Amino acid sequence: MKVGIIGTGMVGSTAAYALVMRGVGREIVLVDINRKRAEAEADDIFHAVPFAHSLEVRAGDYADLTGSQIVILTAGVSMTPGESRLQLLGRNAAIFRSVVPQVLEHAPDAILVVATNPVDIMTHLVARYAGEQGVPPSRVIGSGTTLDTARFRVLLGRHLGVDPAHVHAYVVGEHGDSEVLTWSLVTVGGMPLKEFCRQNGSELDSELRSQIDHAVRYAAYHIVEGKGSTYYGIGAALARIADAILRDQRSILTVCTPVPQVLDVCDVTVSLPHLVGREGVLATFPLPLDPDEQAALRASVMVVCDAYEALQAEGAA
Repeated sequence: MKVGIIGTGMVGSTAAYALVMRGVGREIVLVDINRKRAEAEADDIFHAVPFAHSLEVRAGDYADLTGSQIVILTAGVSMTPGESRLQLLGRNAAIFRSVVPQVLEHAPDAILVVATNPVDIMTHLVARYAGEQGVPPSRVIGSGTTLDTARFRVLLGRHLGVDPAHVHAYVVGEHGDSEVLTWSLVTVGGMPLKEFCRQNGSELDSELRSQIDHAVRYAAYHIVEGKGSTYYGIGAALARIADAILRDQRSILTVCTPVPQVLDVCDVTVSLPHLVGREGVLATFPLPLDPDEQAALRASVMVVCDAYEALQAEGAA
């Protein structure tokens, strides 16, 4: 089982390391325009194999992606001083328009997993470019709010004194400031959150909810302020998505992929709970949100739609 990774910056290399630590796949191929960087990262990660799982890790070119079941796309450029978000989007769109056909030329059956931000729009673009090569949208998956959902669960678990594995809570919508924490649907150990708090003697008033919401929604800002970028969390999230695909786990993950309609908005890419397996996205599960959460989700969807429409208006999509 082969996994390709395009881009060996902090996210791509950390994703490769997480795959090794988790034992996902049998071979990892790192591809980067900076071949020397890809070789250095591959060597460094490969030296960790004796302490984890037996995988082959090497640098390569697009041709070396042949036979890959998954190709993770982390390539892209960072914003330069004075550059607008729309200009950044245009530059990354140009990169992906070149990258996607080269990937599919050598790995036509691969599931494409997108991590480059803004991930909702980049996933929508990748699906469009891949669609020109005959690839269905279900085989294009963005990391979406997988990490945001993990943040929500781990912070709730910490407050409640419970292993986060027993906390079921989802973040949906845009991977960004408008994302929606679905408080109305949270369960802990199979119990609604309110009932669990009653039985456990826990307090979770509106102020505490607001604090958790803020910590989830703005986590990246805090991390970037402290160390410049985020990569451990998203690297682990990408390894989790790859694991679900390669092992055909049929996991429900809050990834993003193009869907025909969200609420009353057509042809959009935002995060919802999706069933993920070997063929990519197998099913989508719209959540029974309360009225406030539904309104917030629609607003989040429109943030993504407006950005994509602006990109199209600039001729950069």
